[in-house]
Amino acid sequence: MSAQAERPWTADLGDGTYRNPVLNADWSDPDVVRVGEDFYLTASSFGRVPGLPLLHSRDLVNWTLIGHALDRLEPAADFAVPRHDCGVWAPSLRHHAGRFWIFWGDPDHGIQQINAEDVRGPWSAPHLVKAGKGLIDACPLWDEETGEAYLVHAWAKSRSGIKNRLTGHRMSPDGRELLDEGKTLIDADTIPGWFTLEGPKLYRRDGEFWILAPAGGVSTGWQGAFRSRDFFGPYEERVVLSQGRTEVNGPHQGGWVTTPAGEDWFLHFQERGAYGRVVHLQPMRWDAADGGWPVIGDQGEPVTVHTKPAAPEQSAAAPASGDSFPGGRYGRQWQWTADPRPGWTVEHGGDGLRLSCVRTAYAHDLRALPNVLVQRLPAETFTVEAELALGSEVPGAKAGLAVLGDAFSWIGLERPADGADGIRLVHRYAETVAEHERDAEHGRPAPHGTARLRIEVAPGARCRFFADTGDGAGFRPSGQVFAATPWRWVGALLGLFATAPPGTGPAGTACFTGFRTTP
Repeated sequence: MSAQAERPWTADLGDGTYRNPVLNADWSDPDVVRVGEDFYLTASSFGRVPGLPLLHSRDLVNWTLIGHALDRLEPAADFAVPRHDCGVWAPSLRHHAGRFWIFWGDPDHGIQQINAEDVRGPWSAPHLVKAGKGLIDACPLWDEETGEAYLVHAWAKSRSGIKNRLTGHRMSPDGRELLDEGKTLIDADTIPGWFTLEGPKLYRRDGEFWILAPAGGVSTGWQGAFRSRDFFGPYEERVVLSQGRTEVNGPHQGGWVTTPAGEDWFLHFQERGAYGRVVHLQPMRWDAADGGWPVIGDQGEPVTVHTKPAAPEQSAAAPASGDSFPGGRYGRQWQWTADPRPGWTVEHGGDGLRLSCVRTAYAHDLRALPNVLVQRLPAETFTVEAELALGSEVPGAKAGLAVLGDAFSWIGLERPADGADGIRLVHRYAETVAEHERDAEHGRPAPHGTARLRIEVAPGARCRFFADTGDGAGFRPSGQVFAATPWRWVGALLGLFATAPPGTGPAGTACFTGFRTTP
């Protein structure tokens, strides 16, 4: 099977055009920067670890995941358990003075900054630029003409009681401290019809300060542009991208970038429920006949198919989702649901991922488990398959393949807690309001302690589960169709896990092999 056939989604149509979304997965709150002929993108990672994904492209259409900038989340006590709506919110990626810079707001602690000479690292330790609750969506600007530096950020009402407002500061050129108490640059309560103004990206163009910022909420909003001759305002505003007659709801929040050929482009997200926030690429131009305002998409509405940017030829690519776990290691597409601890994986010389059956009191609620290895749903429709072998003698030990959100469902193997002989195939689920999981179907024997697992995902994130226990019957469907749900701010995730009841001593391992995702 070709690499293209194995990808659940490819944006490059192979004829000089592309289709949206260019990233058909939950790369929330994207920001982009160009360095030479290379483009780099980062996105929100919230409470997952490692954080701050780093993607690379030469043409803004074909992207690969090259790493992460944040190894762990701090303070460690806060992220020892899953906190899906906390952590890294809406980062900004910039390149200045020969270094890459990422600023982001942690809504519970303040504005953080890291930097690196090479985008692949090593990255500096997080530095707290501004402490406080509700400080989010931070973006820096270094004015190359004057040598001055600035910072703008938004507010989270859930922590601060403030929303719909952008605050600006003068910043030290080294990006480590703010030089004033800050001033409200834009109070959208004074703009009729505007609400939930957030996610600002700050730029300088033709002697003017530009703030590109979304409003109206993640599923129904629009993209605004603000400009002023003075950083501290006053700013005039305009809506520059909205759904209009298209099916792309809430198109907003992203970054503007100019190619080496001089073309302007805008990357933004679309909120799609269980699929999270997928990323679209829009052409962009500056309309001198209309006062120099930006025009994004097709006269302010999102495009579905468009000519690719003028850029060096690049092979069709998308962030990896399948994984053969070579050498027992998992790929960059995987993250933990909390800060990882030693011993969650077991090193070995062969292929396949060995997860320790971690002893835990949270064995009946995957949403509370920190030791779940997760990745994004890679497309609207796809099939995922994996082989699982459970190597544990501990009653109650289990492992499986999950679709995980505010509700979850998983299929896998379990050694019965009642001490009965053998290992059984089980399929369980929990609804949004449920505290514990329930059986989706009666368990059945897995005579070899192994199973091939499959989930088929259809439009609407409707998931159908299958399993083959090696009894000669092949894949058999299990349970009812499960409709995946997002978490707050986060799309549903594919997950791998292994647990055992509380106790002492090692509890064995679960080995996953041949993790495949196909259209």
